[in-house]
Amino acid sequence: MGQAAGARLRGDWRFWTVALVCSALPDVDVIGFGFGVRYGDLWGHRGMTHSFLFAVAIGIAVGIYLGGSTLERFGQSLLFFTITCSHGVLDAMTDGGLGIAFFSPFDPTRYFLPWRPIRVSPIGAAFFSSRGLAVIGSELFWVCGPTLAVGLILYACRRLLDARRRAKFVTPSS
Repeated sequence: MGQAAGARLRGDWRFWTVALVCSALPDVDVIGFGFGVRYGDLWGHRGMTHSFLFAVAIGIAVGIYLGGSTLERFGQSLLFFTITCSHGVLDAMTDGGLGIAFFSPFDPTRYFLPWRPIRVSPIGAAFFSSRGLAVIGSELFWVCGPTLAVGLILYACRRLLDARRRAKFVTPSS
């Protein structure tokens, strides 16, 4: 999704760092397990930090952090909302867990998408098992593959638009 950003951002290491952090940030909720927060609680795993409201707040904060004009900040906020939100959408495509509290804190109902091809990841040390290896294979196929395809398509579109813009400014020699 970072390929959708403008040239100023794509050349800034902070942009790429924050993009990576935002893509994984919703899973910060697993820290709660150590403090007695249960999986199905508001702040439990796949609860509040996987909600649209959380993604909006993160998007706005990052848009302000990266600066620029009002229009640039709005676009950056929208992009980082999408990056953060994509985590919960992908989690809703897994074959396990309690679902995603997309509308938390207003509605605690947890949802899955109708199509759930991604194997759910075991939490904790169980990740380093044969089941964890199967999950990695599933995520490579269902997450990394499409992500790479979208990134390449966005990159190609941007290159095409840049070439067209440059062609407009080239004057034919007489």
